[in-house]
Amino acid sequence: MPAHICTGCGTQYPNADVPPAHCVLCRDERRLGVHTNQTWTTLAEMSGTYFNAFRRHEPGLMGIGTLPSFALGQRALLVRTPQGNILWDCLSFLDDSTITLIGALGGISAIAASHPHYYGAMIEWSHAFNSAPVYLHAADRKFITRLDSSITFWEDEAFQVMPGLTLLRIGGHFAGSCVMHWAQGAGGRGTLLASDTLRIGPDGMISFMRSYPNLIPLDPSTAYRIADTLLAWPFDSIYGGFWDQMVVADGQSLLSRSVQRYVQAVTDPPD
Repeated sequence: MPAHICTGCGTQYPNADVPPAHCVLCRDERRLGVHTNQTWTTLAEMSGTYFNAFRRHEPGLMGIGTLPSFALGQRALLVRTPQGNILWDCLSFLDDSTITLIGALGGISAIAASHPHYYGAMIEWSHAFNSAPVYLHAADRKFITRLDSSITFWEDEAFQVMPGLTLLRIGGHFAGSCVMHWAQGAGGRGTLLASDTLRIGPDGMISFMRSYPNLIPLDPSTAYRIADTLLAWPFDSIYGGFWDQMVVADGQSLLSRSVQRYVQAVTDPPD
């Protein structure tokens, strides 16, 4: 029995002869809503059409993305450390070439995801790398479509996956939305792996949204709270959820300026 994958958001469901009637994530207001036509695929069907590309962003950090772009089109990040490699966010597609390449880079010791839209085929990836533990915030438990013993739920506001790599719950996009702080990133100045919990826009500034496709913004108090939480941690660079969403320097100052611009835009926009 295949494990069906939603073509809208890329989330994989349990093995079954027939796919579910609908994807719970795509029916949520943060995606496309109940009027979206539902279609499905499987890893077997994707093989031969898709492949995963790798790009080195900085020492110790590799980007991994599926081409041609599939579902939401996000790219994952592989953080390489002496204690083991962490996969930040996940993709829907996985093949033998990807497993071989990542194995040559040291494999995967753990997987952590920012929010349900980027769970992808996380259980498939976990099983391919010795059932690597998958760390998810408990607040988003109801959006998990494929339960597995590899999943570890964490609670509260912070969780250290391993020395120098800390998950920070900031909410907003989802109740359990989080970023990962990498203390050794940016040459030791610190890095935020932010996915689209923080959305880096075309002008390089950051925005804060509950729903991106449906253009539902967050309230000012939530934006301020997110910024206050993150500014307590040292960081210079920020990596969003897509290839072109990167802040290579001065990340703290950019976040401070961005939250001020955002709050003014949603409360008292200039003429």
